[in-house]
Amino acid sequence: MQLNTIYTMNFLEEYNLTGLVIGICTFLIIGLFHPLVIKGEYYFGIKIKWAFLAGGIIFTALTLLAGNVLISSFCGVTAFSCFWSIKEVAEQVERVRKGWFPANPRRKY
Repeated sequence: MQLNTIYTMNFLEEYNLTGLVIGICTFLIIGLFHPLVIKGEYYFGIKIKWAFLAGGIIFTALTLLAGNVLISSFCGVTAFSCFWSIKEVAEQVERVRKGWFPANPRRKY
């Protein structure tokens, strides 16, 4: 496993692809968090912010422990996407209140 990781990193560095891969991963992670916020608020309400906080803390710790720049970047972007999602959940509650998104009929607002 370690040999494959070394080969992959050497390939990415040799062809200057590390930044491109980090950019693609960042784009995908941010794109993933948009529906997570919407669905999380729908099913769990504003309480989902605690899950995003826990995820942010966990991924921050993983960023500090990661052995290579690609994994560290992936974890760092995920951590700060979790932290940003805390703010977005509060805004999603407001968007639901305005009628821009459907409210969960099982929950009392």
